[in-house]
Amino acid sequence: MVPADPWPLPRNPTVADHIVHRLACWGVRRYFGYPGDGINGMTSALQRTHQQAQFIQVRHEETAGFAASAHVKYGGGPLGAILVTSGPGAIHALNGLYDAKLDHQPVVALVGHTALTAEGGGYYQEVDLLALYKDVAAAFLAQLDHPSQVRHLVDRACRTALARRTVTALVLPLDVQDEPAVPDPPHAHGFYHTSSVPSSGPTVPPEADVRHAAEVLRSGERVAMLVGQGAIGAENEVREIAHRLGAGVATALLGFTVVDHREPWVTGAIGLLGTRPSWQLMRECDRLLIVGSNMPYSEFYPPPGQARAVQIDHDGTQLGLRYPTEVNLTGDAAPTLRALLHELGPGPGPTRWRQTIAGATAAWRQAQRELAEQDADPVNPQRLFVSLSERLPDNVMLAVDCGTTTAWYARHIKVRPGMLASLSGTLLSMGGGMPYALAAKLAHPDRPLVALIGDGAMQMNGVNELITVAKYWRDWADPRFVVLVLNNRDLAFVSWEQRSTEGTPMFPDSQQLPDIAYHRWAEVLGLRGDLVDHPDQVNDAWDRALQADRPTVINALVDPAELMMPPHFTADQVRKTAAAMLRGDTDWAGIIRRGLPTMVTTYRPRR
Repeated sequence: MVPADPWPLPRNPTVADHIVHRLACWGVRRYFGYPGDGINGMTSALQRTHQQAQFIQVRHEETAGFAASAHVKYGGGPLGAILVTSGPGAIHALNGLYDAKLDHQPVVALVGHTALTAEGGGYYQEVDLLALYKDVAAAFLAQLDHPSQVRHLVDRACRTALARRTVTALVLPLDVQDEPAVPDPPHAHGFYHTSSVPSSGPTVPPEADVRHAAEVLRSGERVAMLVGQGAIGAENEVREIAHRLGAGVATALLGFTVVDHREPWVTGAIGLLGTRPSWQLMRECDRLLIVGSNMPYSEFYPPPGQARAVQIDHDGTQLGLRYPTEVNLTGDAAPTLRALLHELGPGPGPTRWRQTIAGATAAWRQAQRELAEQDADPVNPQRLFVSLSERLPDNVMLAVDCGTTTAWYARHIKVRPGMLASLSGTLLSMGGGMPYALAAKLAHPDRPLVALIGDGAMQMNGVNELITVAKYWRDWADPRFVVLVLNNRDLAFVSWEQRSTEGTPMFPDSQQLPDIAYHRWAEVLGLRGDLVDHPDQVNDAWDRALQADRPTVINALVDPAELMMPPHFTADQVRKTAAAMLRGDTDWAGIIRRGLPTMVTTYRPRR
């Protein structure tokens, strides 16, 4: 198959024109970045495409990396791309690019560099980019030194990013960008003629292996499933497999949208921020099927030897890394699950195991709702998430930052089919929520979006990227872009980690944050702002925001003492939290006020 020509190259094209054109053959039409003289040739080339390729100007290059990762996650295109300048721009971009690498998202980084004629002379902004990017772009990293290299370097960068689902990078010296292009290298020694047709991926494992997996799973009486982002696109197959095996299904956070969280057999998130039913599911199962997940917390898997396990992943190097699996199937989730269904035969019908799962899940959900309805000072943050979950439009997109917002999202938001949601799932970086929200909205400007962000992340980059929202929102078919800021004046997640793992009190110099009127900042930018400082205001604030004619920031003043109880609270965690209080934690009264009812509600026996 010969790739379609996206548009004619301009007369007398430059190397930069050729790069943009060749990337378009791979589906790259949107670049996230910030301009600088190290990429002037590239930005000029983008201008010459007459908006057939789009440059999205963010406020910081870190946002560009996050947004390129999210561009793929939210279905904006097969490849994410960033375009950043030399030196400081390249350095800034790394955190966002590591998010893409760790979450296995294909992203191509285009990084400007010192002119070839000046390299090695200590020029302004000269940084050893090949050394700097050696890890994040380990799969493929190259510097373009001659116009005839464009085709094969772009093709290899894109093919590798797609095939290995990772970050690749091209270093572009400034002077080379403006040299005359060589669209067709000579048919001669030392030159390459490459293809821009993507490679086919793995599909279905050998039949004998699938049959072996079916035998293992079919012989169990208490089957558990763990699904991650690798199961996205196989939602129907996951549901059918779960019914056929009579299984309960837990989800990694990146796989949240794979299942309908209203179902009684869906136990929800797994891990430290997960649910108690997911913990019980893993503690009591005798068979485990892992689909597209590599959730790394080993203590949340079944104890070794308890369950016979099967794992499915398109990357064979990721199999058997978290649990001693008996059958490892390398293949795409959907066709592999269909092959497995064929081998499994009829299901067991209603089982006592499914009833146990449903009972535990219903009890947990009721307990969480009771927690959200409890009084706090001034507002219980969990109430905001329960209220939102009841109001989410069917086609909503959710962007979640890392911190306490992640916990409340994992426990209270009932994601339904048709919704999109994601976060920095492996790097777990603060500051990813707003870039994710921007990328999602640019990919689907006709869908509503809700970003769930803590005040730490909002101060880190959210207040700046709200300027980007103000720059672009009038181009969106659906202007609804709602940012919830949990304003508790505390880096609360880290504060709780210090208490429960170190036994040390909250350190105000490190943890306390300035109290910012985020809703007022939104109004300064021409957006809507809403202050929530009483629980009776929560429902109306969501209703107004989800009906607004422009983006809205909800500044919610919430209780910093609200506890994130893990699904299994250990005696050591209790002891260390108590020690933190005895050592003079500044919020000891709040911990007692919210801790006792939270523990009683979370862990009391229920029928």
